[in-house]
Amino acid sequence: MSDAIEAHLRETRRVSPPADFVQHARITDRSLHDEADADFTGFWHRRALEQISWYHEPTQSLDDSNAPFYRWFADGTLNLTYNCLDRHVDGGGGKKIAYTWIGEPGDERVITYAELLADVERAASALKAHGVGKGDRVAIYLGMVPELPIAMLACARIGAIHSVIFGGFAANALADRIQDATCRLVITGDGAWRRGSIIPLKDIVDEAVADCPSVEHVLVVKRTEQDVAWHDHDTWWHDAMAAAEPRCAPEVMNAEDVLFMLYTSGTTAKPKGIVHTSGGYLLGAMLSHQWIFDIQGNDVFWCTADCGWVTGHTYVVYGPLANHTTSIIYEGTPEHPTWERHWEIVHKHKVSIYYTAPTAIRALIKAGEAAVEKYDVSSLRLLGTVGEPINPEAWVWYHEHVGGGRCPIVDTWWQTETGSTVLSPLPGLSTTKPGSAIGPLPGMKPVIVDEQGNEVAIGGGGYLTLQRPWPSMLRTIWGDDQRYIDTYWSQYGPTVYFTGDGARTDADGDIWLLGRVDDVINVAGHRISTTEIESSLVGHPAVAEAAATGADDPIKGEMIAAFVILRDGNEPTEELRKDLSAHVAADIGKFARPGLLLFAPDLPKTRSGKIMRRLLKNIAEGKELGDATTLRDPSILLAIKEDADRQLGR
Repeated sequence: MSDAIEAHLRETRRVSPPADFVQHARITDRSLHDEADADFTGFWHRRALEQISWYHEPTQSLDDSNAPFYRWFADGTLNLTYNCLDRHVDGGGGKKIAYTWIGEPGDERVITYAELLADVERAASALKAHGVGKGDRVAIYLGMVPELPIAMLACARIGAIHSVIFGGFAANALADRIQDATCRLVITGDGAWRRGSIIPLKDIVDEAVADCPSVEHVLVVKRTEQDVAWHDHDTWWHDAMAAAEPRCAPEVMNAEDVLFMLYTSGTTAKPKGIVHTSGGYLLGAMLSHQWIFDIQGNDVFWCTADCGWVTGHTYVVYGPLANHTTSIIYEGTPEHPTWERHWEIVHKHKVSIYYTAPTAIRALIKAGEAAVEKYDVSSLRLLGTVGEPINPEAWVWYHEHVGGGRCPIVDTWWQTETGSTVLSPLPGLSTTKPGSAIGPLPGMKPVIVDEQGNEVAIGGGGYLTLQRPWPSMLRTIWGDDQRYIDTYWSQYGPTVYFTGDGARTDADGDIWLLGRVDDVINVAGHRISTTEIESSLVGHPAVAEAAATGADDPIKGEMIAAFVILRDGNEPTEELRKDLSAHVAADIGKFARPGLLLFAPDLPKTRSGKIMRRLLKNIAEGKELGDATTLRDPSILLAIKEDADRQLGR
């Protein structure tokens, strides 16, 4: 984003929280920040005692004697499912709806807290009956059906470690993750609905577990009714549930016992199994969910993330349930059967908080305002974004056309590794700016540094670090402590966590994320973030969505390669190509003019909606594309490659 655009948005789009929102908000001043800055270990310890139901309350807060292998509340004991379910039911809250689940074909299921507890107890008993116990690993490979959170919670109830693997991964990627964790049991489905088609989950699992000798049992959820191959180690989920004991007491867990591992993408090396433990993770999930979304007792909360990713873990399962919140789970994607589906759900179920990814917002923009306006979405009182920096133009559309100009937007930044949100506006306190994550949550200490590790001045940019440990932080990489140190704690010293992201502050000290460091392009000495290029392109009236990457250039070192999806009614002409390049040059500077600008019918995205910039870079450089099995539509690559070859004369 150019200085001119940013200055314009800052002057015209600084949005203060509405007075009626502030009147009832949880946080309206900086007293929590001040308390944490004065005594951050005491701050977290007090919050832990207030928020969590412990079997044995911890007397310790932070143990940093073996940094960076930090420990939190290490002498406390608890169980997450007791905190998420039993205490609400025991306190008379069992009739409250935990989840309203909507299947892609239109079927629905309403699950109360009492019903969810009963299902989790049976599922936990079923796991025990299949030989799973405390410390064993269980792989979960499902679509977004109720059995997914039930399976996660069942593992937590008996002390098993769950490894949820997104239901779009291919068999070899699934096998890598199962083998790395040496899982004893896999939970999958006969299939999963996706855009009107069935993903053959069971077939993929069969292929994967053939190479996984640790797997003893596979439980299969019946969802699509399609025929599947059957093996001696297979059991139908519903049969296992019917045979299971109806009650299963929660296992007493130490706060530092492992709750789950979650694998990050392995584009340049094998996937990393990020390890999270019980007490600190739960505290981070609970508090961030309360603070960021200003959770009230009657809210209907919808985080659109899949539980195959950390956002689904923290803001579909553990945070909302621990806070006794009613949530929506939708099985499908925003565009199926029409682009109106999300707004229909908001209207029908009176959703009050809607939390989604910028990728989805930009896609919804392409569908137009009419899709939103067809439904009454006035129940919304708060909007959120997650997953990548949101370009200011999309933020403004989201605020005006979805939020009606009255809903605060929380633009959140965090990672699988952080466990819960690190940077976000607080809706009852923060004056927001389109595209800015504003600042840290209470207790967090982000510091932007230069290449030597020195803090940069206000208004400068560099590398985002976290210079204070926090309870929900990762503890290690499964089976590879040295990789944990090398990846996160070696760049700027053994107690400084390197996020891998670039960031800068504006003149007010508010934080703007620039994306991954490897998404910062160095063109003839000018460091330009891909987010800046993309924001400029999306600001052109002909562009619906854009992605940018760096590509090798023999003179400049790197050139900018831009990939553009046009709005309906615009044709991909050479004249428009030149106009878009000139638009970027005018916005940012001539040095930012794309060396390659390609039109695309869509961008290469994974089934979770992430743009695979690695593949775009390979196209721009004329290299072999590499593994594209996780893409939702691999054919898109061919269309983009043809345009690249034509433009570059290859």
